[in-house]
Amino acid sequence: MTKPKQTILYVDTENLKYYIKKICKKHKKKANIENYVFERLFESALKAIEISTTRFYSAKLRFHKESPKKSQELIQKQRVLKANLEKIGYSFIISGNVRGQKVRVNGKEKLVFHEKGVDVRIAVDIVAEVCDGIVNKVILCSSDSDLQPAVSEVKKRGIEITYLGFESQPNKGLIYTCDRSILIRDSEILEALSKSQTNFYSS
Repeated sequence: MTKPKQTILYVDTENLKYYIKKICKKHKKKANIENYVFERLFESALKAIEISTTRFYSAKLRFHKESPKKSQELIQKQRVLKANLEKIGYSFIISGNVRGQKVRVNGKEKLVFHEKGVDVRIAVDIVAEVCDGIVNKVILCSSDSDLQPAVSEVKKRGIEITYLGFESQPNKGLIYTCDRSILIRDSEILEALSKSQTNFYSS
């Protein structure tokens, strides 16, 4: 028996976290990402679209001896987020790596972490699942322009792909490349904060 084709939501975790934090800061709200109500956000933004599978993609975090406290904090937060997402039926896929890079900020040396390889895994999974006939609709929650070649390949094969971005800072390239775009409003971001996250932002 042939399995029914799916509508899959592919989420670039760090990209989504970045915009949630940025928008919350703008509105003087503090975002605890580990307890953020992602299902409420997607239900509000995607409305009548029935999602078969939701996948969060994130890089593998490693312990950096130059920044032990920060490394341990990030690793623990990722574990909590993964557990919370899996509890509600979402998949959490770890691929790629986080690399530390020393930069100078205001004359002081600082260790900054950058993800590598997550966009490649998302692109490979999307194209592979389209080619295998697993998916008939793709929802891409990422504002990474590097994913445009994968988007073009999906469209060539006649599969509808939707860009799920942010009204406050949309990616024009992905808007142009994808079949349709859904832009999340600031109000939808704020409405998905848990009740424990209503305090004002403090940096």
